[in-house]
Amino acid sequence: MAELTLAHELALLAYDDKGTLQLDRPALDHGLAGALLLELALGGRVEVVDDRLVVADPTPLGQRQLDDALARIGADEKRRRPRDWVGRLARDLPEQVLDGLVTAGVLRRESDRVLWVFPRTRYPSETGAEPAAETRARQRMTAAVAADGPVEPRTAALIGLARAVRLDRHLFQDLPRDRVKRRLAEIAAGDWASAATRKAIQETEAAVLMVITSAATVATMTAATS
Repeated sequence: MAELTLAHELALLAYDDKGTLQLDRPALDHGLAGALLLELALGGRVEVVDDRLVVADPTPLGQRQLDDALARIGADEKRRRPRDWVGRLARDLPEQVLDGLVTAGVLRRESDRVLWVFPRTRYPSETGAEPAAETRARQRMTAAVAADGPVEPRTAALIGLARAVRLDRHLFQDLPRDRVKRRLAEIAAGDWASAATRKAIQETEAAVLMVITSAATVATMTAATS
């Protein structure tokens, strides 16, 4: 397939080698929506003005999910905050992103039932081993966290997104925790993108974290009262 988007990379990182999701489903949904916004920000297509997400350049990027998101943002008469768009773009997004990876032969879809009753869908790789694209993403993220100094913008954005959906505990478990915590903070505050792009990315990552935290709180309260 064409170059993977941040959403594709996040989806690969979110599933283990057996094709099982390592996140709560709301975290994946909203994380992928955030990935679209990060990609659009990195591409100079959107920016944040007065805390609202606006289209800076309507030129399509040539990838369906990204171009659909860009068109929706541009067509909306009301200027909305990044967190509003995270919620709006999340619907059915995992299926679309995973379908793309299946169509490209990176993953395969396996459907079965747990205890012969509960339906389950898994997404292992075609080879049974970690997909090469996932390995490359892990390697560049780990190298950035293990080193010092500037980080390439897409890698920094993916690290921030992984942190927002709480995948960092899985991705960097072989590195000292104190080091990871310090370095993630450095990367988040780093001067690795233009001011406008960095603002859009920071607010999007914060929005993803807020939405995920709110969803987890509601789920906990519902479970406690049921």
